[in-house]
Amino acid sequence: SSVVGDPETGNVYALGVCGYFQCLDGQTGETLWAIPLHERFGLLSTYGGRTNFPVVFEDLVIVSAIVIGWGDMAKPAHRFLAFDKRTGEVVWFTSTRLLPYDTTYSAPALAVLGGRQSLVIGSGDGQIWSLQPRTGLGNWHFEFSRRGINTPPVVDGQTVYASHSEENNIGTSMGGVVALDGTLTGDISENGAKWRIFELMAGKTAPLVIGDRLYIIDDRAKLHILDKKTGEEVVRRKALGTVMRSSPLYADGKIYCITEGGRWYILKPDEEKGVEILSKGRLPSRESCAASPIVSHGRLYITTSGGIYCVVDPEKESGIETPPKAATEPPVEEDQEPATMTIVPTDVLLRPGEKVTFRAKLFNARGQFLKYTRVQYELEGPGAIDSQGVYTAPADAAHVATIDRAKVGDVTGQARIRIVPPLPWKFTFDDLDDAPITWVGARYRHVVREIDGNKVLVKITTIPKGTRSRCWFGQSDLTNYTIEADVMGAEQNGKMPDIGLIAQGYTLDLQGANQKLQIRTWVPQLRMAKTVDFSWKPNTWYRMKLQASVENGRAVLRGKVWPKGTEEPSEWTVEATDAAPNRKGSPGLYGNAKDAEIYLDNIEVYHNS
Repeated sequence: SSVVGDPETGNVYALGVCGYFQCLDGQTGETLWAIPLHERFGLLSTYGGRTNFPVVFEDLVIVSAIVIGWGDMAKPAHRFLAFDKRTGEVVWFTSTRLLPYDTTYSAPALAVLGGRQSLVIGSGDGQIWSLQPRTGLGNWHFEFSRRGINTPPVVDGQTVYASHSEENNIGTSMGGVVALDGTLTGDISENGAKWRIFELMAGKTAPLVIGDRLYIIDDRAKLHILDKKTGEEVVRRKALGTVMRSSPLYADGKIYCITEGGRWYILKPDEEKGVEILSKGRLPSRESCAASPIVSHGRLYITTSGGIYCVVDPEKESGIETPPKAATEPPVEEDQEPATMTIVPTDVLLRPGEKVTFRAKLFNARGQFLKYTRVQYELEGPGAIDSQGVYTAPADAAHVATIDRAKVGDVTGQARIRIVPPLPWKFTFDDLDDAPITWVGARYRHVVREIDGNKVLVKITTIPKGTRSRCWFGQSDLTNYTIEADVMGAEQNGKMPDIGLIAQGYTLDLQGANQKLQIRTWVPQLRMAKTVDFSWKPNTWYRMKLQASVENGRAVLRGKVWPKGTEEPSEWTVEATDAAPNRKGSPGLYGNAKDAEIYLDNIEVYHNS
C-alpha cells in the first residue's frame, strides 16, 4: 500500500507488507507511534505483500486486512481497525464475512451516501462494503465476486462504481462492472445494482468517471468507455498494451495512464472518438509500472520498477481545479437518538496490575457522534472496573481475557482485554481444551488433543488456507529472550510438515521436505537467513530452542534441535546475525501443516541469562 499523509497533523501513515503500521512525523521522519499489526492482531499480508491503504478520517486513521485474531476473532475475516491518528489507540474493530478467500489491494473511498458518511471498499469476501467510518458499523454490502476484490471503488454523486476480474458470484463467468445505488442500507445484493456488466475483466485498476462517461481499463490494458447511467459501451474498446495494473489519472482535462509494460499515454476525452491520443511513448529504461501516477502542484509523479519520475512543463503555470460540491451529512442536531456505542479503547493488551481508562461514545443511526457518556460497566472475566471506567488487571492474572460490556438503555458496546504477564512463561496443555485465549492466530488452526496419554497442541491440516501460518503469545516489546518447545511432525503420504519457533521477529524453521534447519526473518527475502542440513524423523519428539539477542547493535540468533529426552548439545546447530536488526517482538509459533500435522508441548519463554 502507499503511504498516506494527514494535512491536519502533518503526520504520515505507512503500513508495511509485514504488517508493521507506523505514524511518522512528516517533517522529521521520527516514528511517533507504531504497532506490529501481525503480532498484536494477527494481520495477514500473504503473497505479494497485499496490504490496504490507510485512510484518514477526522481524528481516525483506518486500516484493514485479513485478520486472524484472538477469542471470538480467531476465525479469519477481512477486518477493519480504526486508530486514534495521534496516539494509536484502538477506537473500533469490525469484521466482514468470515472465512474470505483472498486478501486484497482495494483502496477505500470516503463519501456521504444517503445522508450517511461512508467508507466504501472492495473486500476479501468478494463484496463491496459501505461502513460508517466513525463506528465501523455496516451501511450496506453487495455480493459481487467469489474471490477478493482488488480494485478501488469510485463514488460519483450517490452512485458507487466497482469492477473485478475474478469469478462472479452469479454463474461461472469471469469479471464484471457494476453501478450501485449508494443510498440503500443492508444487504443490497438483490436490489442495489443500477446496472451490471459481466465478462469485463477489470481487476487491477480503478474506474474513472469523467462527465457522463465511465472509463475502465481491463487487465489486458484495453480501454472501455461506458455510459455511466446505463453501462452501455459508447465506442469500441481501444488497445493500450497487454497488461494493466496502475489506475489512470485525470488532470488538466487529460487522462494519464501507464501500462505494466511501460507504455504511457496522454489521452483527451473526445465526444465522438471516446479519446484522442495526444502523446504516447515508453518509459526510458524499458522498466515496468504497477503504481498509479499522481499529480501535485503542476508536477506529474510516476513510480516504476526503475525509479521515480517527476514530469513538469516549466512554461505552464500550475493551478487547482475546484472539485464538484460533495454531498454533506444532515446536521447532527436533527437526530439526537443514540443508536450505537463504542468503548474506547476497544482492544487492549495489559500486564498484571496495569490500568486502562475506558470511555463510552454514543452515535446516532447515521454514525454521527453525539457525546461521551457515563455508563455502567460489567466485566466478563477477571479484573475490576470503577464508576469512572478505570479497569485494573489482577496482579496475579496470567494469559487470561476479559470482556468489558456497557449499556445505556438498549444501546450496548464492549471492549476486549488480554492480560499477559512478564516472562518467564511455560505452556502445557494438560488442563486446557484449546490454545490459550490470549494467543493471536492460534485457535481455529490448532486444537488440543491427547497423544500418548498427554494433552498436546496440534496444528491441523484441515483448515483451508490456514495450514501455513504464525501465531503470537503476547507483547511486542519483548527483547533478548529464548523460546523452546517439544515438537513432533507427523507423516502423511510420505510428506512431513515444517515446524517453527518465533523470537523477536525471527523464525527457527525445522523443514520437513527439505530436511534443513533455517533461521530467517521473512520468507520472500532471505536477506540474512542461514540454513543448514538437518535430518529428522517423523513421529519422533524433538526439543527446539531459539535464542534472540541484540549484541553490539546487531541481532544474534542461535538455534538448536535435539531428540527429546537426550542431553542438550552444548553447541548451537545454526547461528545467524542481522546488521539491520529486529530489536523486539512477540514470541510465537510458525507451522506449515499442509502435508502433515504438527504437535507441540512444554513451550517455554524466558529472558536470556
